[in-house]
Amino acid sequence: MPDAASTDDAELVSRLRAGDEEAFRGLVRRMRRALQKVALAFVGSPAAAEEVVQDTWVAVVSQIDRFEERSSLRTWIGSILVNQAKTRGARDKRSVPFSSLSPEEAGPVEPERFAASGFWCLPPKRWDDAPESLLLRKETREAIDRELERLPPTQRSVVVLRDLEGWSSEEVCNVLGVSETNQRVLLHRGRQRLRAALEHHRSGES
Repeated sequence: MPDAASTDDAELVSRLRAGDEEAFRGLVRRMRRALQKVALAFVGSPAAAEEVVQDTWVAVVSQIDRFEERSSLRTWIGSILVNQAKTRGARDKRSVPFSSLSPEEAGPVEPERFAASGFWCLPPKRWDDAPESLLLRKETREAIDRELERLPPTQRSVVVLRDLEGWSSEEVCNVLGVSETNQRVLLHRGRQRLRAALEHHRSGES
């Protein structure tokens, strides 16, 4: 899967290899949230996820000289994180293989609900800015977050990286070790479940 290192990557890698602490701190700031969210999908607790992220950065520092730049730096770091999370998840007996689709992930696909861009064809009606509406927005976000936490690890990781962090499909495939076809299916089914949760909440049934 094409995912080559960029010119910016080459400069950043050079700075990291030279021990540039500011470059390292900037990289940590940019990637921390994404790594934390993906780790949390596999280890089950924020504390364990934070440990996985910390172990990942230790590995990055110790292995940066061996980075061959065949992929983007972000993909390489993400792959280290996934391996660390799977190892920790297995130790905690909470891991699920990336390559398998659980029954939860194998539900029906409804492509007519989404445009080619991935956005809803018929999104929910907009809210106004009244205090009651602002409260509804907060409650709705919390409902979506709860459903996101219920997604199987692979679905959750794909949705987080693609929709929340803006990673490309190539990066997600390479980091998670899934095919492009599986990545599309996982993303669609994750989005479908989140939409269903939103519709359920908006209907007043939650």
